[in-house]
Amino acid sequence: MPADHSPEQQSTAAHRAARPAGAPSGERRIGRHRAPEPPRRGARALLASTPARVVLAGGVTCCLGLAAFAGTQQSEQTPPLREVLAERAAADERASRSLDRGASPLAVPVTPVPAATPSPAATRKPKPKPKPARPARPRPVAGLTQAQMDNAKVIVDVGVGMGVPRRGLVVAIATAMQESNLHNLASDVLPESFDHPHQGSGSDHDSVGLFQQRPSSGWGTVAQLMRPAYAARAFYTALLEVPGWQDMSVTAAAQAVQISAFPDAYAKHEQRAGTVVAALT
Repeated sequence: MPADHSPEQQSTAAHRAARPAGAPSGERRIGRHRAPEPPRRGARALLASTPARVVLAGGVTCCLGLAAFAGTQQSEQTPPLREVLAERAAADERASRSLDRGASPLAVPVTPVPAATPSPAATRKPKPKPKPARPARPRPVAGLTQAQMDNAKVIVDVGVGMGVPRRGLVVAIATAMQESNLHNLASDVLPESFDHPHQGSGSDHDSVGLFQQRPSSGWGTVAQLMRPAYAARAFYTALLEVPGWQDMSVTAAAQAVQISAFPDAYAKHEQRAGTVVAALT
Protein backbone atom coordinates (compact mmCIF):
# COMPACT_ATOMS: atom_id res chain seq x y z
CA MET A 1 0.00 0.00 0.00
CA PRO A 2 1.37 3.46 -0.83
CA ALA A 3 2.51 5.39 2.08
CA ASP A 4 0.61 8.46 1.16
CA HIS A 5 -2.78 6.86 1.91
CA SER A 6 -4.60 7.96 4.98
CA PRO A 7 -5.60 5.56 7.77
CA GLU A 8 -9.22 5.57 6.61
CA GLN A 9 -8.23 4.54 3.17
CA GLN A 10 -6.10 1.86 4.62
CA SER A 11 -8.97 0.38 6.66
CA THR A 12 -11.17 0.39 3.61
CA ALA A 13 -8.59 -1.43 1.67
CA ALA A 14 -8.23 -3.91 4.46
CA HIS A 15 -11.99 -4.44 4.59
CA ARG A 16 -12.12 -5.14 0.87
CA ALA A 17 -9.27 -7.55 1.17
CA ALA A 18 -11.04 -9.38 4.01
CA ARG A 19 -14.48 -9.66 2.15
CA PRO A 20 -14.72 -12.72 0.08
CA ALA A 21 -14.95 -12.39 -3.60
CA GLY A 22 -18.44 -12.25 -5.05
CA ALA A 23 -20.07 -11.20 -1.77
CA PRO A 24 -22.78 -8.64 -2.25
CA SER A 25 -21.83 -5.22 -1.52
CA GLY A 26 -23.27 -3.78 1.66
CA GLU A 27 -21.92 -0.37 0.98
CA ARG A 28 -23.12 2.59 -0.94
CA ARG A 29 -21.12 5.17 -2.60
CA ILE A 30 -20.87 8.61 -1.04
CA GLY A 31 -18.65 10.63 -3.11
CA ARG A 32 -15.62 8.68 -3.63
CA HIS A 33 -16.04 6.65 -0.57
CA ARG A 34 -18.60 4.00 0.17
CA ALA A 35 -20.48 4.13 3.41
CA PRO A 36 -21.82 0.85 4.79
CA GLU A 37 -25.58 0.29 3.91
CA PRO A 38 -27.87 -0.62 6.70
CA PRO A 39 -28.83 -4.29 6.51
CA ARG A 40 -32.24 -5.16 5.03
CA ARG A 41 -34.74 -5.83 7.78
CA GLY A 42 -37.76 -8.23 7.76
CA ALA A 43 -41.36 -7.40 8.85
CA ARG A 44 -40.75 -8.58 12.41
CA ALA A 45 -37.64 -6.49 12.75
CA LEU A 46 -39.48 -3.55 11.27
CA LEU A 47 -42.35 -3.94 13.74
CA ALA A 48 -39.90 -4.32 16.58
CA SER A 49 -38.41 -0.96 15.89
CA THR A 50 -39.68 1.89 18.03
CA PRO A 51 -40.62 4.25 15.22
CA ALA A 52 -42.64 1.55 13.45
CA ARG A 53 -44.52 0.67 16.60
CA VAL A 54 -45.35 4.29 17.18
CA VAL A 55 -46.69 4.66 13.67
CA LEU A 56 -48.68 1.38 13.91
CA ALA A 57 -50.19 2.31 17.27
CA GLY A 58 -51.19 5.64 15.91
CA GLY A 59 -52.90 4.04 12.93
CA VAL A 60 -54.82 1.56 15.10
CA THR A 61 -55.91 4.34 17.44
CA CYS A 62 -57.11 6.34 14.52
CA CYS A 63 -59.11 3.42 13.11
CA LEU A 64 -60.68 2.67 16.47
CA GLY A 65 -61.61 6.26 16.86
CA LEU A 66 -63.23 6.37 13.44
CA ALA A 67 -65.15 3.14 14.21
CA ALA A 68 -66.33 4.45 17.54
CA PHE A 69 -67.36 7.71 15.95
CA ALA A 70 -69.25 5.87 13.19
CA GLY A 71 -70.92 3.61 15.75
CA THR A 72 -71.91 6.62 17.80
CA GLN A 73 -73.36 8.31 14.77
CA GLN A 74 -75.23 5.16 13.77
CA SER A 75 -76.52 4.59 17.29
CA GLU A 76 -77.72 8.17 17.40
CA GLN A 77 -79.49 7.80 14.07
CA THR A 78 -80.73 4.14 14.17
CA PRO A 79 -82.28 2.61 17.34
CA PRO A 80 -80.94 -0.77 18.48
CA LEU A 81 -82.54 -3.94 17.05
CA ARG A 82 -83.99 -4.95 20.45
CA GLU A 83 -85.84 -1.64 20.73
CA VAL A 84 -87.17 -1.99 17.19
CA LEU A 85 -88.51 -5.50 17.85
CA ALA A 86 -90.07 -4.42 21.15
CA GLU A 87 -91.77 -1.47 19.47
CA ARG A 88 -93.16 -3.71 16.68
CA ALA A 89 -94.51 -6.23 19.20
CA ALA A 90 -96.25 -3.45 21.12
CA ALA A 91 -97.75 -2.14 17.89
CA ASP A 92 -99.05 -5.61 16.95
CA GLU A 93 -100.59 -6.04 20.41
CA ARG A 94 -102.34 -2.67 20.16
CA ALA A 95 -103.64 -3.58 16.73
CA SER A 96 -104.99 -6.92 17.96
CA ARG A 97 -106.84 -5.21 20.83
CA SER A 98 -108.22 -2.44 18.70
CA LEU A 99 -111.97 -2.45 18.18
CA ASP A 100 -111.88 0.26 15.53
CA ARG A 101 -109.88 -1.48 12.87
CA GLY A 102 -111.78 -2.08 9.68
CA ALA A 103 -112.53 -5.40 8.09
CA SER A 104 -110.16 -6.77 5.55
CA PRO A 105 -111.17 -5.87 1.99
CA LEU A 106 -110.62 -9.53 1.09
CA ALA A 107 -112.92 -10.82 3.81
CA VAL A 108 -116.03 -12.57 2.51
CA PRO A 109 -119.22 -11.98 4.51
CA VAL A 110 -120.32 -15.19 6.20
CA THR A 111 -123.99 -15.85 6.72
CA PRO A 112 -124.57 -17.42 10.14
CA VAL A 113 -126.02 -20.90 9.94
CA PRO A 114 -128.84 -21.48 12.43
CA ALA A 115 -128.27 -24.30 14.84
CA ALA A 116 -130.06 -27.48 13.91
CA THR A 117 -132.96 -28.25 16.17
CA PRO A 118 -133.85 -31.87 16.73
CA SER A 119 -137.06 -32.89 15.11
CA PRO A 120 -139.92 -34.10 17.31
CA ALA A 121 -139.65 -37.52 15.71
CA ALA A 122 -135.98 -37.77 16.77
CA THR A 123 -136.68 -36.82 20.39
CA ARG A 124 -139.81 -38.90 20.70
CA LYS A 125 -139.39 -41.88 22.94
CA PRO A 126 -139.94 -45.22 21.29
CA LYS A 127 -143.29 -46.71 22.01
CA PRO A 128 -143.29 -49.92 23.99
CA LYS A 129 -143.91 -52.98 21.94
CA PRO A 130 -147.54 -54.03 22.18
CA LYS A 131 -148.28 -57.33 23.73
CA PRO A 132 -149.05 -60.06 21.26
CA ALA A 133 -152.76 -60.01 20.56
CA ARG A 134 -154.87 -63.06 21.09
CA PRO A 135 -155.30 -64.97 17.85
CA ALA A 136 -158.40 -63.98 15.91
CA ARG A 137 -159.44 -67.61 15.72
CA PRO A 138 -159.35 -69.26 19.16
CA ARG A 139 -157.99 -72.74 19.54
CA PRO A 140 -160.83 -75.28 19.73
CA VAL A 141 -161.62 -76.88 23.10
CA ALA A 142 -164.14 -79.43 24.43
CA GLY A 143 -163.96 -81.51 21.27
CA LEU A 144 -165.14 -78.72 18.94
CA THR A 145 -163.93 -78.10 15.42
CA GLN A 146 -162.47 -74.78 14.37
CA ALA A 147 -165.74 -73.76 12.69
CA GLN A 148 -167.72 -74.60 15.84
CA MET A 149 -165.22 -72.69 18.01
CA ASP A 150 -165.49 -69.67 15.74
CA ASN A 151 -169.28 -69.64 16.09
CA ALA A 152 -168.98 -70.03 19.88
CA LYS A 153 -166.66 -67.02 19.97
CA VAL A 154 -169.24 -64.89 18.15
CA ILE A 155 -171.90 -65.88 20.70
CA VAL A 156 -169.64 -65.11 23.68
CA ASP A 157 -168.40 -61.79 22.23
CA VAL A 158 -171.97 -60.56 21.66
CA GLY A 159 -172.97 -61.49 25.21
CA VAL A 160 -169.93 -59.78 26.72
CA GLY A 161 -170.72 -56.67 24.68
CA MET A 162 -174.27 -56.65 26.05
CA GLY A 163 -173.09 -57.08 29.62
CA VAL A 164 -174.61 -60.54 30.03
CA PRO A 165 -173.29 -62.40 33.11
CA ARG A 166 -171.18 -65.52 32.67
CA ARG A 167 -174.23 -67.69 33.55
CA GLY A 168 -176.07 -66.30 30.54
CA LEU A 169 -173.06 -67.07 28.29
CA VAL A 170 -173.12 -70.71 29.39
CA VAL A 171 -176.91 -70.92 28.75
CA ALA A 172 -176.45 -69.51 25.23
CA ILE A 173 -173.59 -71.90 24.30
CA ALA A 174 -175.49 -74.94 25.67
CA THR A 175 -178.61 -73.93 23.69
CA ALA A 176 -176.64 -73.56 20.43
CA MET A 177 -174.98 -76.94 21.01
CA GLN A 178 -178.41 -78.60 21.33
CA GLU A 179 -180.16 -76.71 18.51
CA SER A 180 -177.50 -76.75 15.74
CA ASN A 181 -174.36 -78.34 17.24
CA LEU A 182 -172.80 -74.84 16.85
CA HIS A 183 -173.26 -74.78 13.02
CA ASN A 184 -174.96 -72.02 11.08
CA LEU A 185 -177.66 -74.05 9.32
CA ALA A 186 -179.88 -73.17 6.40
CA SER A 187 -183.39 -74.64 6.07
CA ASP A 188 -184.59 -77.10 3.48
CA VAL A 189 -187.99 -75.41 3.78
CA LEU A 190 -186.57 -71.95 3.01
CA PRO A 191 -184.58 -72.01 -0.27
CA GLU A 192 -183.55 -68.40 0.20
CA SER A 193 -181.57 -69.39 3.30
CA PHE A 194 -179.06 -71.07 1.02
CA ASP A 195 -178.29 -67.68 -0.51
CA HIS A 196 -176.38 -66.79 2.68
CA PRO A 197 -173.22 -68.29 4.16
CA HIS A 198 -174.15 -71.54 5.87
CA GLN A 199 -172.58 -74.72 7.23
CA GLY A 200 -175.21 -77.30 6.42
CA SER A 201 -179.00 -77.42 6.55
CA GLY A 202 -181.87 -78.65 8.71
CA SER A 203 -185.48 -79.59 8.12
CA ASP A 204 -187.21 -78.54 11.35
CA HIS A 205 -189.97 -76.42 9.80
CA ASP A 206 -188.55 -72.95 8.94
CA SER A 207 -185.90 -72.88 11.66
CA VAL A 208 -182.52 -71.41 10.61
CA GLY A 209 -179.19 -70.34 12.08
CA LEU A 210 -177.27 -71.26 15.24
CA PHE A 211 -180.33 -71.18 17.52
CA GLN A 212 -182.81 -72.58 14.94
CA GLN A 213 -185.01 -69.52 15.26
CA ARG A 214 -188.07 -69.34 13.05
CA PRO A 215 -188.80 -66.29 10.91
CA SER A 216 -192.49 -67.13 11.08
CA SER A 217 -192.39 -66.72 14.89
CA GLY A 218 -191.11 -63.17 14.70
CA TRP A 219 -187.38 -63.70 15.42
CA GLY A 220 -186.34 -61.80 12.31
CA THR A 221 -185.89 -62.21 8.58
CA VAL A 222 -184.10 -65.14 7.03
CA ALA A 223 -181.15 -62.89 6.10
CA GLN A 224 -180.91 -61.58 9.66
CA LEU A 225 -181.16 -64.97 11.36
CA MET A 226 -178.50 -66.42 9.07
CA ARG A 227 -175.99 -63.99 10.59
CA PRO A 228 -174.54 -65.55 13.81
CA ALA A 229 -174.12 -62.20 15.60
CA TYR A 230 -177.74 -61.21 15.00
CA ALA A 231 -179.05 -64.62 16.09
CA ALA A 232 -177.01 -64.44 19.34
CA ARG A 233 -178.30 -60.95 20.12
CA ALA A 234 -181.87 -62.07 19.56
CA PHE A 235 -181.37 -64.96 22.00
CA TYR A 236 -179.81 -62.78 24.76
CA THR A 237 -182.55 -60.21 24.39
CA ALA A 238 -185.20 -62.86 25.01
CA LEU A 239 -183.22 -64.42 27.91
CA LEU A 240 -182.83 -61.11 29.73
CA GLU A 241 -186.63 -60.69 29.62
CA VAL A 242 -187.21 -63.95 31.53
CA PRO A 243 -187.83 -63.11 35.19
CA GLY A 244 -185.32 -64.78 37.55
CA TRP A 245 -183.48 -66.58 34.76
CA GLN A 246 -180.20 -66.35 36.70
CA ASP A 247 -181.64 -68.58 39.46
CA MET A 248 -182.86 -71.17 36.99
CA SER A 249 -181.01 -74.23 35.79
CA VAL A 250 -179.43 -74.11 32.36
CA THR A 251 -182.21 -76.32 31.00
CA ALA A 252 -184.99 -74.20 32.52
CA ALA A 253 -183.49 -70.93 31.32
CA ALA A 254 -182.91 -72.26 27.80
CA GLN A 255 -186.40 -73.74 27.63
CA ALA A 256 -187.93 -70.45 28.75
CA VAL A 257 -186.49 -68.86 25.62
CA GLN A 258 -186.68 -71.67 23.06
CA ILE A 259 -189.90 -73.45 24.09
CA SER A 260 -188.53 -76.72 22.79
CA ALA A 261 -190.34 -80.04 22.55
CA PHE A 262 -187.41 -81.60 24.42
CA PRO A 263 -186.74 -79.28 27.39
CA ASP A 264 -184.38 -81.64 29.22
CA ALA A 265 -181.95 -81.95 26.31
CA TYR A 266 -180.00 -78.76 27.19
CA ALA A 267 -178.65 -80.07 30.51
CA LYS A 268 -176.21 -82.51 28.91
CA HIS A 269 -174.29 -79.63 27.29
CA GLU A 270 -173.77 -77.56 30.45
CA GLN A 271 -170.27 -78.83 31.32
CA ARG A 272 -168.85 -78.48 27.80
CA ALA A 273 -170.44 -75.04 27.49
CA GLY A 274 -168.69 -73.95 30.67
CA THR A 275 -165.32 -75.11 29.25
CA VAL A 276 -165.86 -73.16 26.04
CA VAL A 277 -166.88 -69.97 27.87
CA ALA A 278 -163.83 -70.23 30.13
CA ALA A 279 -161.55 -70.51 27.09
CA LEU A 280 -163.12 -67.50 25.40
CA THR A 281 -163.30 -65.09 28.34
